[in-house]
Order: sequence, then structure tokens, then C-alpha cells
Amino acid sequence: MEEKKYLKWYNKIGYGSGDIAGNVVYAFLTSFVMVYLTDTIGLASGIVGTLIAVSKLFDGFTDIFFGAMIDKTHSKMGKARPWMLYGYIGCAITLVACFAIPTSLGRTAQYAWFFIAYTLLNGVFYTANNIAYSALTSLVTKNSKERVQMGSYRFIFAFSTSLLIQAVTVGFVEKCGSDAAAWRLVAIIYAVIGLVVNTISALSVKELPEEELNEVDITSEVEKYGLVQAFKLLVKNKFYLMICGTYILQQLYSAMIGAGLYYMTWVLKNKNLFGQFAWAVNIPLIIALIFTPTLVGKWNGMYKLNLRGYILAVIGRALVVVAGYMGSIPLMMAFTALAALGQGPWQGDMNAVIASCSEYTYLTQGKRVDGTMYSCTSLGVKIGGGIGTAVVGWLLELSGYVGTHAVQPQSALNMMQFMYLWLPLIFDVLIMFILSRMNVEETNAKIKKEKGITVETAQQ
Repeated sequence: MEEKKYLKWYNKIGYGSGDIAGNVVYAFLTSFVMVYLTDTIGLASGIVGTLIAVSKLFDGFTDIFFGAMIDKTHSKMGKARPWMLYGYIGCAITLVACFAIPTSLGRTAQYAWFFIAYTLLNGVFYTANNIAYSALTSLVTKNSKERVQMGSYRFIFAFSTSLLIQAVTVGFVEKCGSDAAAWRLVAIIYAVIGLVVNTISALSVKELPEEELNEVDITSEVEKYGLVQAFKLLVKNKFYLMICGTYILQQLYSAMIGAGLYYMTWVLKNKNLFGQFAWAVNIPLIIALIFTPTLVGKWNGMYKLNLRGYILAVIGRALVVVAGYMGSIPLMMAFTALAALGQGPWQGDMNAVIASCSEYTYLTQGKRVDGTMYSCTSLGVKIGGGIGTAVVGWLLELSGYVGTHAVQPQSALNMMQFMYLWLPLIFDVLIMFILSRMNVEETNAKIKKEKGITVETAQQ
């Protein structure tokens, strides 16, 4: 029986455009905040890394808190859209604050300014916005194919935005003067763009009535639960833990790729290569995302596609290491593109996998926790991206790097090579292992069969 369709093409595109706003924050922050702080403001990379790590201590609590708040929200706009819409206002303000540290302040005050702005951005506003945005995948449609399509549209916009941010920001800042005021101006422009697009995205879809969302088993009531119980529900879901682990590793990977700006500047002696490598990463990802919905249908699910994709990604990153030691930039770009092509399918169907993960909790625990379940997306971005940026700072500090110096020691150059070549490969191997065990679709099918739940009933 064919699944009921809920969305028009413009709903899917409108929803997907929301990741322009998300990546105006994420791509700009993870790729450039450390360079801004060390090379423009003159802060110590090790101290910045430590502040970011301390900031992450708050994030796990706020993820589950906002996820539970979304589940408990009842408004004319639905559960998630109010949080997505209003949370981004804070995102825009605090993003600018992260890149607007007054040069007139003393060092201690500058560190405090950054810590407060960064913590509010990640721990409060980005959390509320991103969890709500991700949760919409399961709140605006119950059609599995539409969920995959939403994920593909979303990440096409995400990687297109990342590509543009990484490709143009260095030149943009240089044209604006290459000083602290230039970074502040660029941040303001990006924040305004994000605010406008996020508003359009939030208003482009409509959430389904709660009665319709809870029709999988019309004889049972959806039980109420508190914050502590929500945490227990998540911990009991092995697939949630796997997705969290994968998401964190992905963001650690992205942080190391973002640290490539140091590698291009000091090892390859051409910082403009960072933008060229951004093309090699993001164009193959976008191509893979376009074909992901078709491949999911062809291979009857997401498990095989995701696993085979990451096998290709591991091969690609291993070849990047070889090409890096050969000193061949063209080969590095080619193999970087190959790795990105393999990573694309998981990016496209990840939200659909999380929706299946949420269904697993409903089938096994009898509780609907869509908003809380999508806390893994914000948790992964903040913990993985934050710790990744912190690790970059620590490793640079350990290697003797000083951003304001004209020449760096060999130990710093060796560390940059390790960060950009070896760590992404290690992270991809770990992701491939986790994906080999993440067959949530088959597990849900077995549970439905045991409980006598038909496909038609589950799709109502």
C-alpha cells in the first residue's frame, strides 16, 4: 500500500532552506572562530580550547531540556516551530557577539566575553532552534520517503551554505579590512541572512495535529513524562546512543577539516586553497544528496546505503593521507571528493533514521518522544563541534603555535598535518563501525511483526 503524501515540493524546499540559517552559524563558527581569536584578537589557543570544553558541560543538559520542552509545547504553530522561529533571534545576536570582542578590553575580559557569548549561542539559542528544526521531520509528515527527501533537501542547502561560507569568508574579511571590525561586519551580515531565511523556513511547513501523529496504536494513550524519565527513555534506546556517537564523530571530523585553514596557510603556504578544498568537499556531498532518495528506494532502506557509503569514505580519506605525504594537491582534492561522495547518503537520510529511532522508542516503551529524540542532532553538533574546536586549540598550543608570529616551529607544522590528514581518517573508521550496527529499520519491522502491527496501521 502506497504511503499517504503530506508535502508539496515547495514545503520540502522551504523546510530544507532552514539549514542555510543553521550553517550560517555552524560553518562560520567552527571554521573561523579559532582563527579569529588567535590571529586577530591574539588570544591563546589553549585557553580558548579549554573555555570551549568547559562550555560543553552545560550542553548535554540543555539538549534534553529543550527536547522535552518541545514535546510538551502546545500552540497554534505546533510543538517545534515556535522554538525554531524565536530561538534564532538569540542565535543571530550571540553569533555577532562571538566575533565582536572589543579590542579595548583586557585579556581576562576578552576571554569572559567570548565564553559567555559562545555558551549562550551553543547551550541555549542554537539548541532550541536546531532541535526544533530537526524534529519537524517527524512532525510534518509520517511518510518515510518524504522524510528522506526532507533530509536530502536540508543537507543540500547545508553543504551549499558551508561551501559558500568557507569559500568566500577569507576574501570577504580581507576586503573589509582584515581586522577585528571586518570580522564583526561579516558576522552581522551572516546573522541577518540567517534570521531572514530561518523565518521563511519555519513558516513554510505546517505540523500535523497531535491526534494524527499518535494514531499508530489508537487504543493506547501517549503517556506523560518528565525530564528525568525522558533521559531514561533516551538511554534505553541503543540506536539513539549510536546516532549521538556518529553525530559527535561527524562534527569532530568537520572541526578538523575546518582546521585545514591552518594547514593551508602554514604547510601548503596558500590560505586560499581552503576555499578550493571546500569545493572538493561540498560539491560531491550535494551530488550524493540528490541521488540519496532514489538509492534508498533501490536498496530497500537506508542501512546498506549508509554503510557502503562510509566504506567508500574511509578509502577516500586513506588516499588523502597518501597524497598529502606525496605533496600532490590535485590528488588530495580528488580523494577528498571521493570521501565526501561516500559521506553524502548518511547526511541525506540521517533525519529519517532518527525518525525510525523515535519509532523504536514508541514501539518498545509506548511513549512519543520526537522532540527529545532529535536532541541528538543539537547534542552532536555542539559536543562534537565544540570539543573538536577545543581539541584544535589544545593541539596547536601543545605544538608551540602562536598565531601572531610570522614563522611557526616545525612541531606546529607536524601537528597541523596530523590534524588535517590523520584525524579525519580515524573518525571515518569509527563512524563506519557504528553504522555497521545501526539497522533500526529491520529491528522496527521485527517488533511490528511480533506485535501484529500491520504496515497500514503504522502509516495511519
